[in-house]
Amino acid sequence: MKELQTDILIVGGGVGGCAAALAAAESGWNIILTEESDWIGGQLTSQATPPDEHGWIENFGCTREYRRMRNAVREFYKANYPLTEKAKANSRLNPGDGWVSPLCAEPLVFLKVLEAMLAEYVERGNLQILTEHFPIAADTEKTKVRSVALVNLRSGENVSVSAGYFIDATELGELLPLTKTEFVTGAESKTETGEPSAKETREPKNSQAFSVCYAMSFHAGENHTIEKPVNYEFWRDYVPNLNPPWSGRLLSLDGISPRSMQPISYNFAPHQEPNRAFAGLWTYRRILHRENFVENAFDSDITLVNYPQIDYFLKDLSNAAGYEEKQRLVSEGKNLSLSFLYWLQTVAGFSGLKLRNDVVGTNDGLAKMPYVRESRRIRAEFTVCEQHVSAACRPNEIFAEKFDDSVGIGFYRIDLHPTVGSDNYLDVEALPFQIPLGALIPQTTENLLAACKNIGTTHITNGCYRLHPIEWNIGEAAGALAAFCLVKNAKPSAVRNDAKLLGEFQNLLVKKGVELEWRKDLKLVEGDPHRHAF
Repeated sequence: MKELQTDILIVGGGVGGCAAALAAAESGWNIILTEESDWIGGQLTSQATPPDEHGWIENFGCTREYRRMRNAVREFYKANYPLTEKAKANSRLNPGDGWVSPLCAEPLVFLKVLEAMLAEYVERGNLQILTEHFPIAADTEKTKVRSVALVNLRSGENVSVSAGYFIDATELGELLPLTKTEFVTGAESKTETGEPSAKETREPKNSQAFSVCYAMSFHAGENHTIEKPVNYEFWRDYVPNLNPPWSGRLLSLDGISPRSMQPISYNFAPHQEPNRAFAGLWTYRRILHRENFVENAFDSDITLVNYPQIDYFLKDLSNAAGYEEKQRLVSEGKNLSLSFLYWLQTVAGFSGLKLRNDVVGTNDGLAKMPYVRESRRIRAEFTVCEQHVSAACRPNEIFAEKFDDSVGIGFYRIDLHPTVGSDNYLDVEALPFQIPLGALIPQTTENLLAACKNIGTTHITNGCYRLHPIEWNIGEAAGALAAFCLVKNAKPSAVRNDAKLLGEFQNLLVKKGVELEWRKDLKLVEGDPHRHAF
């Protein structure tokens, strides 16, 4: 087995992993970053999911590095694409004008920007990136990890990496069982967490759906119908058995409102939906709006499909036993995604929909990796629960519970998709919250940190801590903490529990441009105690 040694090993090159690598490499330590896919970037790239962000993101509420990344995406379009003069002059350019986010852009552009941000450290020699590597084993001694073994998915060869600190930035908490780090999966019980929305009994295999996303364009008068997918008839006739009930068949343009739980019908009108929020599915995650570009530059918009109709909740991905089992479940999710496209092309009559493999970089036209909503989660020094962040639990409060060990901030509704355990949507209003350092630190393993959806949240609060800018902040804090611990020769738990060390670390984060608390001038909107303004 090939052996490597480094100061910090980051396993998982998604949003959190890239942010961790930037923060740790900036400190001068030697870093190895590994990624299962051949694209770094996770949700932004290989999972083909534009950033879900709060309404203040253009002004505040994210780290300086996350903002630098966003700005670089816009500058890339202005330097390399035939934008209209109006679009080029727009300081808040949204290339796709998708209404899910003020920055809907192509996965390849996010990839190029992230690679450029990391290139400085690669060229300097203190960052090595190993793509297409998956963790398969770990060597531990008592409460410390000594090394992690990974398989090269291209060659089949194994490599062992020893390090002082290990950061799990994988989408499913892949390092946790390998390193014997205690973790939780699925839904906790009310007895465990005291959460109003928790289950009466613990359901460890009841995790949220995952989705295999894809890009498509529309060409009226043309026929781009794909070959009928295997098991299409199953999905065509499938009616979700959820509680509260689904509105009918999954493959349709009907569904359930996550907030009211009432039946709704989705508008789907390629190139005809108005350019505003909630206009329809076509504009929802549109990543290229042809009207932003000079005439005839593009013959169609491009939109990403991450709709309720492709949520796969028949089996639990976070409890998959090994790489092969995970791939089998992802394959089933791909079949659902293709079945919905085929349904749109044939039953709904949109034969001009074209699967865009060039946009996602695959032969089958589907995203390289599944969009994962829920992971294995560490048993952390501190676990964020619903009562800490829920607006209903904190009536007339402006902010979520204050955490003295804050390492960042975030804001998003508690948004849970249908689950393997047949739960329908759970949608709970949240307040602007902080990210507690204790949620990144396992109770047992002393030199491993969580940097993705595997932090100390519950099944419920994972629903508001799993979004792009928050994951970036979590990863950046984890990378900075590992580097800080090496400098101070101190354990992460010591940094959190020693007032002097904690103060030093938080000051370091502030200097790096990490916001530790929300602006004081946020206020509640009169008449609606849970809406905010500034």
